[in-house]
Amino acid sequence: QVQLVESGGGLAQSGGSLRLSCAASGRISSVTLMGWYRQAPGKQRELVATITRGGTTKYQDSVKGRFTISRDNAKNTVYLQMNSLKPDDTAVYYCNVRAQWDIDYWGQGTQVTVSS
Repeated sequence: QVQLVESGGGLAQSGGSLRLSCAASGRISSVTLMGWYRQAPGKQRELVATITRGGTTKYQDSVKGRFTISRDNAKNTVYLQMNSLKPDDTAVYYCNVRAQWDIDYWGQGTQVTVSS
């Protein structure tokens, strides 16, 4: 019954910007941590950024200063603003929502491709 719907992926030029959104629907209660992960071909899925309910953020070093994670608790939505994109940012991006009892929900993934 729970769904995480991602949007905003696509093709961008090097130095360009994209904004990813992930909206949770269904019966999700007591959402705590929200975050974004990404996986490039042949590589392990890696954490990009997380944000607590209170707004505390944490970023992978490679995206610091370029990406911004935010959330709207009333809408159960998490965002990832990606600026100054690089070809190395090319990956499938997945949103993650952690709810009560440490239950994790995952989005379907959205492709981000950055051309050089």
